[in-house]
Amino acid sequence: MAKFDVFDLAAKKVGEVELADSVFGIEPNNQAIFDAVLLQQASWRQGTHDTKSRSEVSGGGKKPYRQKGTGRARQGSTRATQWRHGGIPFGPTPRSYTFKLNRKVRRLALRSALSLKAKEENITVLNGLTFENAKTKEFVKLLDTFNFDQKVLFVIDAEEDFENAYLASRNLPKVEMVTVEGLNIFDLMNAAKLVVTEAAGKKLGEVLA
Repeated sequence: MAKFDVFDLAAKKVGEVELADSVFGIEPNNQAIFDAVLLQQASWRQGTHDTKSRSEVSGGGKKPYRQKGTGRARQGSTRATQWRHGGIPFGPTPRSYTFKLNRKVRRLALRSALSLKAKEENITVLNGLTFENAKTKEFVKLLDTFNFDQKVLFVIDAEEDFENAYLASRNLPKVEMVTVEGLNIFDLMNAAKLVVTEAAGKKLGEVLA
């Protein structure tokens, strides 16, 4: 089991917690991380780009000039691709960029990303994230207390009392907060620091092990 110090909101150590070694202590698989991030980014692409081929451009039904005797190359339509206002050859058409990635690989990517954060000592475990008031300045105070000056991802258990913390943090551009169920590979890799509550860390060990 991987051991982590547990802190309160004042950055004081209040204990230790053992989290699943199969989630926070494996050798990171960089290829799985890369593939999972690529899959998530690809799924965001709308794929609505479109150009008109020669069959879709209006006009061009009449042969521009006779076939022979003009000394020019034969032409059948003014909407051929070499003409001005003609169709676009091999242009983009609406498509989906998503691709299939096995569930085992997606889970391996999450475990690898969590283990990588642990290996780099970029994981902080809190005993809870309960705020009395939904004040942004209180959340900024928390960030300053832990010296978080880069992008931070907070992971909490959906059953915890975190509503005030969420409301206090949602206006901060460098803070992202998700539940265990909403954790994704892009947010994990995009954050410099990962903060998990003790309950969320244990739940991650159960869900991803």
